[in-house]
Amino acid sequence: MTLQLQVLGCGDAFSSGGRLHTCFLLRGETADAALPPTLLDCGATSLAAMKGRGIEPATVRTILITHLHGDHFGGLPFLLSDAHYRARRTEPLTLAGPPGLAKRLAQAREALYPFSTRRQLAFELELVELHERRPTNVGGLRVTPFEVVHPSGAPSYALRIEYGGSVLVFSGDTEWTPALVDAAAGADLFICECNSYDRPIPNHLNYRELLARRPLFDCRRMLLTHLGEDMVDRSGLEIETLVEGRTYDV
Repeated sequence: MTLQLQVLGCGDAFSSGGRLHTCFLLRGETADAALPPTLLDCGATSLAAMKGRGIEPATVRTILITHLHGDHFGGLPFLLSDAHYRARRTEPLTLAGPPGLAKRLAQAREALYPFSTRRQLAFELELVELHERRPTNVGGLRVTPFEVVHPSGAPSYALRIEYGGSVLVFSGDTEWTPALVDAAAGADLFICECNSYDRPIPNHLNYRELLARRPLFDCRRMLLTHLGEDMVDRSGLEIETLVEGRTYDV
């Protein structure tokens, strides 16, 4: 195993088809060391998703965030509360995301649990800002953000993640932008949002436009996520869709 991705949630913001919000668990191992459990996005349902799959949330060491919408980062207040009060976590936790993450996280924690930011967590919480096309080493991964088109009150990113010779790219949420082609260049696995089949939705992609542009992507494998109602359980697609609970080798 070099790098594996387990799908804990791959639904849209409305949990179409009963799917959970975006949350992927990364595990990896090279000849030198193992990658500590890492989350790629942490939507509002992520804590339930982890516990439903028998994953102890307190074992997660790093969380990468693509953008600051609730279905991608809204699970953080619940995860932090669980770590502090139930798990009695002592190991450090690193959160990495776009500029503004620290402020928005504090606002979310206060909105859900007033005065929670005044209490000292029982573990060290490190926040790392990711910046446009600047590679950053985070928790054993080389992470490069590519800004995409999805207004969220802060930069929204596609994330290119490199580990042990494997390259995983996740589009985050976005409408069409050439930055996706740059981010996915040479990737082993490109996970791309696809919110509808052919209906134009502002700031999102649809299957028909992705299929037409598929030849632009120099990636070994492409899988679709963030599926809306008209994409859930649709058959006959030429591009694969993610399956919740399944683990994929990168």
